[in-house]
Amino acid sequence: MSEKTTTAAPARGAADPTANPWPALWAMVIGFFMILVDTTIVSVANPAIKAALDPGTANLDNVVWVTSSYLLAYAVPLLVTGRLGDRFGPKNIYLIGLAIFTVASLACGLSGSLAVLVVARAVQGLGAALMTPQTMAVITRTFPPERRGAAMGLWGATAGVATLVGPLAGGLLVDGFGWEWIFFVNIPVGVVAFVLAWRLVPQLETHAHRFDVLGVVLSAIALFLIVFGLQEGEHYDWAAWVWGMIAAGAVVLVVFVWTQARTKNEPLVPLELFRDRNFSVANLAIVGVGFTVTSMALPLAFFTQLARGLTPTESALLLVPMAVLSGGLAPVAGRLLDRVDPRILLVPGLTLMVAGLVGYALLMNTDSPVLLLLIPAAVIGVANAGMWGPLATTATRNLPPRQAGAGAGIYNTTRTVGSVIGSAAIAAFMQARLEANLPGAGDAAGADFGGGSGAGMPPAVAEGFSAAMAQAMVLPAVVIALAAIIVLFLKRPAHLVRD
Repeated sequence: MSEKTTTAAPARGAADPTANPWPALWAMVIGFFMILVDTTIVSVANPAIKAALDPGTANLDNVVWVTSSYLLAYAVPLLVTGRLGDRFGPKNIYLIGLAIFTVASLACGLSGSLAVLVVARAVQGLGAALMTPQTMAVITRTFPPERRGAAMGLWGATAGVATLVGPLAGGLLVDGFGWEWIFFVNIPVGVVAFVLAWRLVPQLETHAHRFDVLGVVLSAIALFLIVFGLQEGEHYDWAAWVWGMIAAGAVVLVVFVWTQARTKNEPLVPLELFRDRNFSVANLAIVGVGFTVTSMALPLAFFTQLARGLTPTESALLLVPMAVLSGGLAPVAGRLLDRVDPRILLVPGLTLMVAGLVGYALLMNTDSPVLLLLIPAAVIGVANAGMWGPLATTATRNLPPRQAGAGAGIYNTTRTVGSVIGSAAIAAFMQARLEANLPGAGDAAGADFGGGSGAGMPPAVAEGFSAAMAQAMVLPAVVIALAAIIVLFLKRPAHLVRD
């Protein structure tokens, strides 16, 4: 197929594409930050949402869909939304996604029933899916390879700070104003982000891609089956039909890859991107990072809030060193990455992540002073600076401009799938460790998971519960150790070889 490239005229108020790209990136980072915060802020508010909108039942089955619907709507379209940015321009798709996300946030806050909230959250997830790949695509298309590390450093810093702001802001807003305000707060932020992006983000070249309709359908079906099965498996006790759904998704995914390799038109996923070793290795590694960052949060939160009796806000404050160090060091790591082999940052960063998780596991008992948990938080903060930005830079550094959106969509899809797998795996592993340390008490402990009131649990139960949560930390530590081994297979970037 012949591909036609067109240059879109700069929109009114848009920056010149040849100008300094940093203002455009800062404008888009505001919306990206809002998305990242929203993925964690709702978990803190779930008990309050249930009390307000679903008070008639004793379990959390229904309120879980407030998070599940968002994640499904976010994960499934990412391959397509990345391609949309290539076709219609990353700025245009970003603005559409931001508008959808902001309006959906208003609908979430105004929801009078749980069903309405679940639907509004799904729409919010779609808006986030439209926005996410465009940030990375703009970095890839406006920063030259030798300056891209510093830009991705800002991207990594944003992710690091959001890990703290989400749960902390959630606790403060729910305690002070009510659960609705975790959504209402997005509205002024969304408006400011829209105006800044409209004025500062340039209109870039668009590429007249021909959409692979069969690929879109197959990828959506495969990702839905796999993500839904992994996400809901623990809830349905990993019934046979859940495994059947995951297996069916895997089969459809194989068919999808086969059709992508054989299509004579432009495929949804350009498989030639994986001929670049660094793109392939970075995508494998980000699965491990997504798995680890998602899975470590659950046992840590349960330990601090249930075994040690902290409130959600107090628990979130223990993450302050993680967010501060991650946010402060990520730009420094990004600038350094433009001059050194990425393995020089990634191997120590991922290794420090292992050390931080092991530190948590050793301190998660009823005898250790709670403030000692600040130490592994600080170690993981340093680790984050050596993971997020360097991996994203390495994955996107060699992407051709016409496939920047496709590459960003693939990268964010693998990251999200890793997070879903981590969430499902840690839930099952925690339950197994609870049964091993508190025989017959797993269900009783599980009944308290929705609390987080700061009341703690009886000392006789807390000891075994703490041991189970500490042992659960071994799983993300093993996975991130594998990621550290994987990144050893990266190649030295071409611009450093030339130098």
